[in-house]
Amino acid sequence: MRVAKINRDTAETKISVAVNLDGTGSAKLNSGIPFLDHMLDQIARHGLIDLEVTCQGDTHIDDHHSVEDIGITLGQAIAQAVGDRKGIIRYGHSYVPLDEALSRVVVDFSGRPGLEYHVDFTRERVGTFDVDLFREFFQGFVNHAKITLHIDNIRGLNTHHQAETVFKAFGRALRMALTLDERAINVIPSTKGVL
Repeated sequence: MRVAKINRDTAETKISVAVNLDGTGSAKLNSGIPFLDHMLDQIARHGLIDLEVTCQGDTHIDDHHSVEDIGITLGQAIAQAVGDRKGIIRYGHSYVPLDEALSRVVVDFSGRPGLEYHVDFTRERVGTFDVDLFREFFQGFVNHAKITLHIDNIRGLNTHHQAETVFKAFGRALRMALTLDERAINVIPSTKGVL
């Protein structure tokens, strides 16, 4: 089974992340940041990834360290669970609407970290959550999962809808990219022979 559990302990955060890439989309989330939990739930449900996240972070300062470090730890867990990347589709993409909002996410399990992030939120916060931190989450994720990730919010007026379409599309793009291709189960999907 493609599973992993990663613990990350720093002076700022104590995090545990467990993933099952071949799950059913169940999630147990306790990041200490309710809106982030709502977004992580989108990854699990739409990616069909079983996901457990716990975090004790210095949220009395702000949410930055927790959000970034959860992105880092989730990236590490997915990289460990996917292993040498043999047999995966490798590429994934998804367009997801929610009312007036529409986002596109494209992912490549390339072995090279890269982020193109184009989301112009209409407000700075959803409730108390600073939406600028989502870029930090995704940057931490791509650096440690070693993927190329393009995120584009094409349109949207409601900040909650914008964020939710991004995370739903991200989950669905991961699901596509991580699907095993039975015709190439022992093949690394690259002409280089490595990813």
